[in-house]
Amino acid sequence: MLKKAALKAALSHWNKGGFSVRFWDGEEKSYGTEPPKFTIIFSREPNLKDVKNISSDLILTLGEAYMDGSIDFEGSIDDVIAVMFQNQEHDIKKHAIDDLRKKLFAGIEEQKKEKIEEQEKKNIHSHYDIGNDFYSKWLDETMSYSCAYFKHTTDTLKDAQLNKIDHSLQKLLLKKDETLLDIGCGWGWLVIRAAQKYGVKATGITLSEEQYIGATERIKKLGLSDRVEILLLNYMDLDPQKYQFDKIVSIGMFEHVGKEFLPLYLHKVNTLLKKQGLFLLHSIMGFTEAPTNSWMKKYIFPGGYVPTVHETVGYFPDFNFYLLHLESLRRHYAFTLDEWYKRFMTCRDILPEKYDEKFKRMWGLYLSGCAAAFRTGNIDIVQFLLSKGVNNTLPMTNKYMYEE
Repeated sequence: MLKKAALKAALSHWNKGGFSVRFWDGEEKSYGTEPPKFTIIFSREPNLKDVKNISSDLILTLGEAYMDGSIDFEGSIDDVIAVMFQNQEHDIKKHAIDDLRKKLFAGIEEQKKEKIEEQEKKNIHSHYDIGNDFYSKWLDETMSYSCAYFKHTTDTLKDAQLNKIDHSLQKLLLKKDETLLDIGCGWGWLVIRAAQKYGVKATGITLSEEQYIGATERIKKLGLSDRVEILLLNYMDLDPQKYQFDKIVSIGMFEHVGKEFLPLYLHKVNTLLKKQGLFLLHSIMGFTEAPTNSWMKKYIFPGGYVPTVHETVGYFPDFNFYLLHLESLRRHYAFTLDEWYKRFMTCRDILPEKYDEKFKRMWGLYLSGCAAAFRTGNIDIVQFLLSKGVNNTLPMTNKYMYEE
């Protein structure tokens, strides 16, 4: 009864929106100030490790209960996610910009730098090195694991991913033999496409060994080794004395940096980009400034932090970046995640035995929950086009970005 009382007490704090709960003993109770839009169904008493933590971390509690099969949801996942975000507390301390600048330009002690890089590699490994055999089951043929771009809602996932790559590259106004860096290159299709379509010399970097192996094999098979290289490397270890790029692109990497090191990331890009060079930053953005919810942080993206447009744009002048264009792809990511979820659910029962039922429920919740979060506007995804310093040689309008 102690667990049930603690759950009721925690759920009573979710007083925005409306939902009902059907407990394992058959009792049903409604919460919130509006008529219930969904029901949380407890099939059994949840296996809670610490009753004291229920009130302090209800999102983590419910996420883990779903993973172990103790609960299911009846109703729209969009409504579930909307209520979760409505009731999430946004108690986050603001970092003093002066302190960040001081830390940034004073440099980081070598020991601390090594510790940061070791943790970043561990974080990336925990998500992206699950196995190429896993991702290949439900991603499209390009193995693109980021927001696609749907010119039409009837586009296939592969076509939409190629649209995203082409749309991103088109913004950069690439020219033959220019140098391009892709920070967080995934399985390499963007740098491959850039070399094939524009004749650039492209470098991709990743911390994921699985992605490095997959991308390198692709490049060899396509005969592009003279134009494309993949480095298994932390972005902080790229030497500006050795590497200088005309254009830099970063898709789905900024969210993994962590709040404290956002300015460090932008500083590093600044050192690698030539004067008047273009930088395309593609990242998930939060609607309000808040910590990553604990379930996502523990099970999906450890070390991740979703910044807001407000705080991100605020850093640009510090690193001589001029904002040229901003585009939201929020609905595109909702479509992408819906497609991933459908494909994942189709193959979930034929995944290798090492992916147990708890893992499958976790991934299903992650994909469907994120789709709902984008659809309901709780999170966004934005492409920023930036120039290093003033660049007056660019087209006068942005029409070129959307021309076929």
